[in-house]
Amino acid sequence: RHDEEAVIDQGRTSNVVNIHYEKEELEGHRTLYVGVRMPLVRQSHRHHRAHSQKHRKREREKDAVPAEQGYHYTPSQRVQFILGTEEDEQHVPHDLFTELDEICVKEGEDAEWKETARWLKFEEDVEDGGERWSKPYVATLSLHSLFELRSCIINGTVLLDVRATSVEDIADLILAQQEPSPEFDERTRAKVREVLLKKHHHQNERKRNNLLPIVRSFADVSKKQDLHLLEKPAQTLTPHPSPTTAEAKNGVTPETSAMDLSKAELHFMKKIPSGAEASNVLVGELDFLHQPLVAFVRLTPAVLLSGMTEVPIPTRFLFVLLGPGGKAHQYHEIGRSMATTMTDEVFHDVAYKAKDRADLVAGIDEFLDQVTVLPPGEWDPSIRIEPPKNVPSQEKRKMPGALDESSSHSKPEKHSGPELERTGRLFGGLVLDVKRKAPWFWSDFRDGLSLQCLASFLFLYCACMSPVITFGGLLGEATHGHISAMESLLGASMTGVVYSLFAGQPLTILGSTGPVLVFEKILYKFCKEYTLSYLSLRTCIGLWTAFFCVVLVATDASCLVCYITRFTEEAFASLICIIFIYEALEKLSHLRETFPVHMHSKLDLLTIYYCKCEPPAHPSNETLRIWRSSGVNVSGITWGNLTVTECRSLHGEFHGPACGHNGPYAPNVLFWCCILFFSTFVLSSLLKKFKTSRYFPTRV
Repeated sequence: RHDEEAVIDQGRTSNVVNIHYEKEELEGHRTLYVGVRMPLVRQSHRHHRAHSQKHRKREREKDAVPAEQGYHYTPSQRVQFILGTEEDEQHVPHDLFTELDEICVKEGEDAEWKETARWLKFEEDVEDGGERWSKPYVATLSLHSLFELRSCIINGTVLLDVRATSVEDIADLILAQQEPSPEFDERTRAKVREVLLKKHHHQNERKRNNLLPIVRSFADVSKKQDLHLLEKPAQTLTPHPSPTTAEAKNGVTPETSAMDLSKAELHFMKKIPSGAEASNVLVGELDFLHQPLVAFVRLTPAVLLSGMTEVPIPTRFLFVLLGPGGKAHQYHEIGRSMATTMTDEVFHDVAYKAKDRADLVAGIDEFLDQVTVLPPGEWDPSIRIEPPKNVPSQEKRKMPGALDESSSHSKPEKHSGPELERTGRLFGGLVLDVKRKAPWFWSDFRDGLSLQCLASFLFLYCACMSPVITFGGLLGEATHGHISAMESLLGASMTGVVYSLFAGQPLTILGSTGPVLVFEKILYKFCKEYTLSYLSLRTCIGLWTAFFCVVLVATDASCLVCYITRFTEEAFASLICIIFIYEALEKLSHLRETFPVHMHSKLDLLTIYYCKCEPPAHPSNETLRIWRSSGVNVSGITWGNLTVTECRSLHGEFHGPACGHNGPYAPNVLFWCCILFFSTFVLSSLLKKFKTSRYFPTRV
């Protein structure tokens, strides 16, 4: 009977926006299907059956008539209706790993599918000619590519709940749905099938070929310890409970599974949740095609297709877009749009539960309703958006009326975590911090025993030692040896151990910094001017600072940190930079006075230039006292043969055309210091630009 028959997919969506559900019908949606009454017990018609061309044409003409006039509903309402249907074992949503492969086939050239991007939650692209992966980032899509994707789903082939065991079966099913025409004859059909069966080249295969057996990292050694976790097919290869049954269905023997696992990137495999499935997006341009070929396939059950995916997990979805040459970038963007929508939490569930083409179109329309468009010219598309630390929940999109309620009763968003909330109790924040950290306290130290942490140990050792020694030497110069590198190293070691034990965070870098150096210099200068004991005053300042820290912790004053803006940090950093720049220029000026340049030097008079030591014509009382205490006989000294150091120790005077104020001219000292000064500045500027260059996969 017609009133008990489900709406047949005809490839059009003219009636998608012309049906409206009442509120009572949406609440009792388990007894409804697209406006048509259904019995309470669902009858599954998901298994794919091959139809003749006449039968498919009759279905399209039949579905051209709207099911019921007078109903209007939004895409979000239809999506909520789809997600509210009962689930069966074959259509339970799983986590998805999406891979984008591209191909370019030209006459006389051999080609293969090449992996260009992948999605676990965020997009990662192959960069630098296939050498490395980029950092994950939020995908930015063009609105035109999303509408092109919608058009592909409407006009292309949609095969739901297809049973297939290999790529050959899937290719035959896709090609069987294409209507024969002069432009798509049997020869073209055979070429397309050959393209679909071509080998897939993954980015990690090139890495493995370039690695030498002797080049082994400590991380690779430790990965062997975790290999047994990946040798369980029930956990990683298939979501089905019985590994033997799944392998028998997919035609995969245990030896094949072990071989695939040994080739996979174990580090990336650990990021994929247990029971995840794959979604493969295949796009490319074929020079022998005259019209695009589009197909969306959902396999039931998921099948492990050998060589199709980068990691050995079963494939659930395939999206194929092959078209004429000259539009490779357009196909690439449509493929990115398909992969990005598959990572969307709502469309992901719709793809698993969709019963026909209209459900998929409704999922894309709902996705478009949630999209935010950035106008051109007001942002830089080349800048990649970093993934958020906390991904907002999408449950509101799945619940009827939740979006309207959230917009009408919006609450102010919190920009800080529980660590920066005032408790109102004495030492209340400290007690909560201890409770939050206590379950993970010992794991922070136990995890450090892993061999993978050896590289972190070496990095932290250098990161802690280098600033302590550098600023320690500067402190020794600024305080005339009262606090030098040894004292700084001892202090950093003691405070680092105590902080790690009590704070439970061993990876914190502690040591001297620029502001500490500036403070110590000002304090030492103050003590020297007022004849105070520097170390005694420094001890008092340390105890006073510790007392203030205890008061701040007791009163939960750390909650004020959330009000500190970036302007405050940058203003303080600018002050420190200005102080260091001024000191560098001051030292350069002091070198000019200590080692002056002979400005009146003439090359023709170099043979007569001299600078010799002579006794002072009018010695001061201090000079006479030094002579008497040392028993110096002034008349018995050959002053002309004394060195510069001996002449200065006896308070002699320098005379001659090659003498400056404080002694002989020292050639090249000032010039060499200027060269070092500006070379250091230029080198630091070049290194800063180098870290944002194309040498690195992304910005460091």
